[in-house]
Amino acid sequence: MMQKVVTISADDSLRIVHEIMELGRVRHLPVVRRGKLVGVVSQRDLFHASLSNVIGLSREDQELFLEGVKIGEVMSAPPVTIGPDASAREAAALMAEKKIGCVPVLDGDEVVGILTETDLLRHFASLPTPSEKPGPKTKRETRPTASRSTSP
Repeated sequence: MMQKVVTISADDSLRIVHEIMELGRVRHLPVVRRGKLVGVVSQRDLFHASLSNVIGLSREDQELFLEGVKIGEVMSAPPVTIGPDASAREAAALMAEKKIGCVPVLDGDEVVGILTETDLLRHFASLPTPSEKPGPKTKRETRPTASRSTSP
């Protein structure tokens, strides 16, 4: 799970969120409105929203278009979430069932983390095979660890 979760506003523009994702090297961001989680935006959401609309436009017109689109218009909502005590197995099953790439972790109404497919792959890859015994390199973890979130 990400150590620091950056949340974005539903009123942020497509251009700003694209830059945040690029600079932060993240593919998913929780979207909040007045401090409450209202959705999740992914790189795929940004791609679909911008690709069909900017083809054939000049660079300047592309920038104007991206500035005019608000994340609230392209985010996935309502968000599918888990609690901080959910196991990695529960999170993986939920993500597979819903066909999603991440789940925000909520403690009450507060976003305390975000668990991604990559986090789960790393977790399950670190588990020992049946012939291995857990040791320093292969420690068993049953729950994602909650982290604190920050807003830009």
